Formats: sequence, structure tokens, C-alpha cells
Amino acid sequence: MTTVCTIAWVHGRVQGVGFRYSTQHEAKRLGLTGYAKNLDDGSVEVLICGEQDKVEELIAWLKAGGPRSAQVDRVLTEPRQASEAGRDFGIRY
Repeated sequence: MTTVCTIAWVHGRVQGVGFRYSTQHEAKRLGLTGYAKNLDDGSVEVLICGEQDKVEELIAWLKAGGPRSAQVDRVLTEPRQASEAGRDFGIRY
């Protein structure tokens, strides 16, 4: 099993709607590690690490809009080093 990491920046109405917690729940369900973090510009940064197909599945979930309470306008992604993979998927403040 090869671990890959991708960082995503999710823009839209994604703060104050439970977005980080829903993302954490979905990531843990998929067996992924990383974090979700609110940014000052109103977006959410999500580091996703794990098996390639599972990482892609979470990115697709983000692009599809995430939780029902959110409104995702766009998702930008960039590959990252697998060394950034943690042991769990957490919420950062």
C-alpha cells in the first residue's frame, strides 16, 4: 500500500456549518489521515493522506459539496509529500 497526500482548499460557505467535522467523519470512514482547518479568508484547508483511491474519493465528496449545510464553490488541490501523513484525521484551529 502506497500512501499519497493531497492538500485541498475548499471555497464557498464552508465555515460555521460543521464542514470540518463532517470532513473528519468522512475521512475516518475512508481510513484517511490528515486534518481540516479553517483559514482566515473563509475557506477550509484539508490535508488528505492515504490510499490513492480513498484520497480521490474524499476529494470527490468535497467537490460534490461536502455536508448538506455547506455550499462549495470550488476546490483547489495540490499533491504533497507523504511524509506529512499523520496517524489520524484531526481538526486544526
